[in-house]
Amino acid sequence: MANITVLGCGFGAALAVMLDSYGHRVTAWSKYQSEIDTIAKDREQKKLLPGVKIPESIRFTADPACVKGADIIISAIPSAFLRDGISRVKDYVSPESVILNVGKGFEENTFNRLSQVISDEIPDNPVVVMAGPCHAEEIGRGVPTSVVVASGCPDKAEYIQETLMNPNFRIYVNEDVIGCEAAPALKNPVALCCGIVEGMGLGDNTLAALMTRGLTEITRLGVALGARWETFTGLAGVGDLVVTCTSVHSRNHRAGILIGKGVPVEEAIRQVGTVEGYNCCKIVHHLAKAKGVPMPITDKLYGVCFNGENPEESVKSLMNRPGKNERERFWNN
Repeated sequence: MANITVLGCGFGAALAVMLDSYGHRVTAWSKYQSEIDTIAKDREQKKLLPGVKIPESIRFTADPACVKGADIIISAIPSAFLRDGISRVKDYVSPESVILNVGKGFEENTFNRLSQVISDEIPDNPVVVMAGPCHAEEIGRGVPTSVVVASGCPDKAEYIQETLMNPNFRIYVNEDVIGCEAAPALKNPVALCCGIVEGMGLGDNTLAALMTRGLTEITRLGVALGARWETFTGLAGVGDLVVTCTSVHSRNHRAGILIGKGVPVEEAIRQVGTVEGYNCCKIVHHLAKAKGVPMPITDKLYGVCFNGENPEESVKSLMNRPGKNERERFWNN
């Protein structure tokens, strides 16, 4: 059994509950003392994991020194707060610790992948990334879940697989680090789009087309960033895309529904909280322009989110583009 420190008490709390149930020694950290005090008192993360009881065996702390001596440090910090969170604990990280990042997104100012942000701050420790369809609400309840891990140090990815896999948490290994980070980050704007069309009252045909063509778009950009297209057909790509585009647990999906019903974009984001698809849309838009990658769905989402464009007109514009061949060049790479 491993000594594990989890950074972040949202999705991190769900992982802590799951890992504790299989005998690991788990400490959970947040920089917010008030959050720690509330969870420790209630033994529940009422905002994000209502109804999931947190065992007394899990220690909660705001002390950054809690990472010292950990076999595995799991970073479950949202992308917008990652560098700050890692900078708070980096001086206490032991040389032997393996860092597992489960967050999804890009850093806003640098467009760096999250593993790159962690390596900037803690350059001497190996970083493994995890991706796949894994909502916190279901992880915390022990719902069978499958994910994929990847690392520039393949033996460390295998170590994570061997150490954390259990009967309700199946872990696959993949060699494509860029793909396993890019796919789950890039899919978030697509999920926001799917919520919007659902909020507009459009049908299953529209939703399925949006998911399928959205997958094509994000694969194009992923390949341009150095990923393998095949990774987008697996858990990090299709798997995460499907669950985020369709689930009530998805904040991207919930925010999109509000926008589709006419709620102003900023108000919808305020009501739902952290919406990675909104944050990521601007980054994806700029990356696509820089790489010369056509992403018409993302372009329209950018217009809706940041230029006040009308969702109904955006759908009409997408449907009335010139005809195309479905075949993509990356299928033959």
